Amino acid sequence: MQKSEFTPEEDQMIQREFEALLDDYAHTLHRQKTELITHAFNFAYKAHYGVRRLSGEPYIMHPLAVARICVKQIGLGSTSICAALLHDVVEDTDYTEQDIAGLFGDKIAQIVSGLTKISGGVFGEHASEQAENFRKLLLTISEDIRVVLIKIADRLHNMRTLGSQPKEKQYKIAGETQYIYAPLAHRLGLFPIKTELEDLSFKYEHPETWQEIHDKLETIKASKLENYETFIKPIRERLDSMGYTFTLKARIKSVYSIWKKMVKQQCAFEDVYDIMAVRIVFTPSESMSEKDQCWMIYSAITEIYRPHPERIRDWISTPKANGYEALHVTVMGKNGEWIEVQIRTDRMNEIAEHGYAAHWKYKTGESDDSELDKWLQEIKEVLAHPDKDAMEFLGTFKLNLFAQEVFVFTPKGEIKTMPQGSTALDFAFLLHSEIGEHCIGAKVNHTLVPLSYQLKGGDQIEILTSNSQHPSKEWMNFVTTAKARNGLNQYFRREERKYIKHGERLLDDAITMDKDLSGNKDLVLARLLNYYHLSNPSEFYAEVGQGAIRLDNTHDIVYPKRGWRSYIPFIGKRDTPLPPLKGGEESPHEIVKPKKGPHNIVLTDENLGKEYFLSNCCHPIPGDEVLGFLDETGKMHIHKIDCPEAALLKTSYGKRIYAATWNTHRVQSFVETIELKGIDKFGVLIQVLQTITTDFHINLRAIHISSDDGIFKGTMELYVYDKTELDELLKAIRKVDDIKEVRRIDN
Repeated sequence: MQKSEFTPEEDQMIQREFEALLDDYAHTLHRQKTELITHAFNFAYKAHYGVRRLSGEPYIMHPLAVARICVKQIGLGSTSICAALLHDVVEDTDYTEQDIAGLFGDKIAQIVSGLTKISGGVFGEHASEQAENFRKLLLTISEDIRVVLIKIADRLHNMRTLGSQPKEKQYKIAGETQYIYAPLAHRLGLFPIKTELEDLSFKYEHPETWQEIHDKLETIKASKLENYETFIKPIRERLDSMGYTFTLKARIKSVYSIWKKMVKQQCAFEDVYDIMAVRIVFTPSESMSEKDQCWMIYSAITEIYRPHPERIRDWISTPKANGYEALHVTVMGKNGEWIEVQIRTDRMNEIAEHGYAAHWKYKTGESDDSELDKWLQEIKEVLAHPDKDAMEFLGTFKLNLFAQEVFVFTPKGEIKTMPQGSTALDFAFLLHSEIGEHCIGAKVNHTLVPLSYQLKGGDQIEILTSNSQHPSKEWMNFVTTAKARNGLNQYFRREERKYIKHGERLLDDAITMDKDLSGNKDLVLARLLNYYHLSNPSEFYAEVGQGAIRLDNTHDIVYPKRGWRSYIPFIGKRDTPLPPLKGGEESPHEIVKPKKGPHNIVLTDENLGKEYFLSNCCHPIPGDEVLGFLDETGKMHIHKIDCPEAALLKTSYGKRIYAATWNTHRVQSFVETIELKGIDKFGVLIQVLQTITTDFHINLRAIHISSDDGIFKGTMELYVYDKTELDELLKAIRKVDDIKEVRRIDN
């Protein structure tokens, strides 16, 4: 951060922003504590005086912006506003938590302390630190939810000002935001913030695609809003006649959600039909339930417009796990366009906009715990036994952040909420880990089903158990919830500890019985690990304990007979070093050291496959938006930016992420696979092949075609130079008569 005196103009700008914060606060129903907020602002202003952000603006503008998001978009009160204003003071200045407590009280100091603990982003540089930092973030949910809410506001402002950061930092922060913060905002009911975080992440990860969709959206927005006015006119008249006080608002899909739909449905921008939705927010009459009045408005709308029978969503009878309540219906407008209508009361709308803060405000007693409260309680259970591996820990927890819900029933008729895609085994672990471990199957609607059965809304499920049943590794393929995955991991860790203990005992016995090995356990273990390509002793002991590795030939492995192969160093070369040979001779093998250099790399025809390696998981080619990841051996792997594995790497190993650009000249060709679907007519395949080989002079490596009921499907493996050539080819194939779909797929 830079430091220099503020100009009079900057001081005026800071004062205007503070007055805007007080104005936002004045428009809330919170008990007004402006003196406390003013005190916190003056303290933060003094603490950060002269300090500037990377963009050059005064640093104090950041905590002011975070405080405004807290009050305006989340609905938090004076305690949170003060904590937001002070959230960077302890980390960035000489003031301590004790100073904050003395001036502002223990509660504000406690929240600031929670924010300081997780200030370096959710993830550190090392795997163990990542798991621990993420665990700290989640622990604050159960200690004081406001810490996470302020942290989400902090992340939102950082994303809004991400343009001043270098490219590789943008990748790290955007990836972390997409992977953790957007799902957290979603789960806590902060839908507008979740949408903006996703959109901003997408903008920095795929700037060209974002701009293209944004420009197309701008060109049609005027006509969409014109259609909106025509569409809502009869609805407004009907609601007026029913005597309701209400507001109508048009909601345009975000760029990211449009792109996601385009990818999911493999369609063009022009084919995304539900770009606009209409939101009705009304003040309900006290003489009738909110639910009944929502359905009355639904009836009025469906008398005007015809509803889509499969696009009705009743989130009133069964609210979402994040507290969201509304009634959604998609209807056909007069111009033949499908439009979604969302019906909410004032209370439902405040919960939808402000999430958890509003949800808590409307609680009436101890007995009305929502699914959100239950989820927050589950966090404590997951944290009680966190996974040792950071990547697994993140993946396990994230499983349930974005999941939609299905509602199922116990044999006694009790309703249970499960994430969509949950299995019978997930349900067993939901009831209790003991039931999960001994589950042999289930009865769904009185019919026997396997562990892997996916639950559907309305299913009545009874779990069957047996004391002789125990989990197998295959069960990990049958679970989708964090609770079940965590329960299985706990069981496997318990079993692994038994095998490790037994394996170490067997090795000790083998060493004791061989006089050449006796007293040299470290050397023996090092050479056995090297021989079996294992990275740590626990892994080796577990294999021995399970009988997968036998110790009969231990002596020959530790002291091998040296034949002709040992004099040719490149044969059998390993990535890990061999321990010194008997007699003090040194091993010729060395560990590869990580390469060092700038965080921007250029991919050329000369260095591809030598300095930089294209990852098999996403198969990037020149022209794709890519990044580099430096592994622990110093090898640089190139991934597509939207590769799922790269998403994990961005969040967890930010300092090893490199911005990458292509500078190739069509020297090397790359194998790409395309998928085609179309009408099975005579000659259509000939036309496609002619387009590929004659028009584009592209060589084919393999073709797989099948036909069924007049429809053909197939894949073709091609040699292409870059993404531009591939995109042009796909465009040309789409013009072939009777070709209905063609797309690039990952190899």
